[in-house]
Amino acid sequence: MQHVRSHKTMLTSALLAIMLFVSLMLPASAATWNLTGDTNVHDPSYIVENGTGTHWVFSTGEGLQVLWSSDGKHYNRSLPIFTSRPSWWSQYVPNHTGLDVWAPDIFYYNGTYYLYYSISTFGSRVSAIGLVTTNSISGGVWTDRGMVISSNNSTNYNAIDANIVQGHNGKLYMAFGSWSNGIYVTEISTSTMKPTGNSYRVATKSGGIEGPSLVYNSNTGYYYLFVSIGTCCAGLNSTYKIAVGRSTSPFGPFVDKNGVDMKNGGGTVIDSGNSAWVGPGGQDVYGTNVIARHAYSVAENGAPKLLISDLYWDSSGWPYFN
Repeated sequence: MQHVRSHKTMLTSALLAIMLFVSLMLPASAATWNLTGDTNVHDPSYIVENGTGTHWVFSTGEGLQVLWSSDGKHYNRSLPIFTSRPSWWSQYVPNHTGLDVWAPDIFYYNGTYYLYYSISTFGSRVSAIGLVTTNSISGGVWTDRGMVISSNNSTNYNAIDANIVQGHNGKLYMAFGSWSNGIYVTEISTSTMKPTGNSYRVATKSGGIEGPSLVYNSNTGYYYLFVSIGTCCAGLNSTYKIAVGRSTSPFGPFVDKNGVDMKNGGGTVIDSGNSAWVGPGGQDVYGTNVIARHAYSVAENGAPKLLISDLYWDSSGWPYFN
């Protein structure tokens, strides 16, 4: 009897050891985070503030919407960034009215938080990307830094959806653009945080492409271009999907898993939604291990909601998440 008990004990210990080994080898949480509170967003940009550890999400909406969380899971709505219009808005986008602000991107560099955003009118290339800065998001005092780049009906690109990345060489780059001839990348100054030269087209897609998120992964040596393809902002009729390609240069060529250049319509889809969530897109990658995006909730009749997931990289250097 004692021998049987000992055998069972050894078997149980072995099984526990195997389970522990597997748990260490697999991601601790391959599922979307369980978020609560106010999670209504479009085009989220996510960051954890240095010092305070507060989680912040900036998103499209009146005055540029702001959510905050002390633990990254339960979110509360804060005051918007803008309560009045900067004077320069009307100069570059004359038909823009009110405080409708799109697609922010928050970027921390050398002790300062840089918040890029877009103003435009739906379906138009008359657009501008603006910038405000602060040394403390929690402090809530932002300084207007004016226009970063603008576009009109005679330019090839659409100046919306900015996203900033620091490259392997310490230089800074901005990805931006939308349906009008696709996604562009330009180098930006480390002092003004605005473009220093030409913009280069790196991705196009029949049927729609926008919302670039440019990421450099030092572990793989690649730049990754995450984009939203399809159509947004139609609730449960939205066709957004998240696709990705990679390159050894921030200026491309970005190719998908099949080697197709994103300039020629390539892009590997990594999130097309599911029975609970429709039209995932407007994504933002924080570091290399977290991805935020919006999707439309089937359970809430198409309400746009914040989704955040841990981001992982397979043995071939491609990103994935559940």
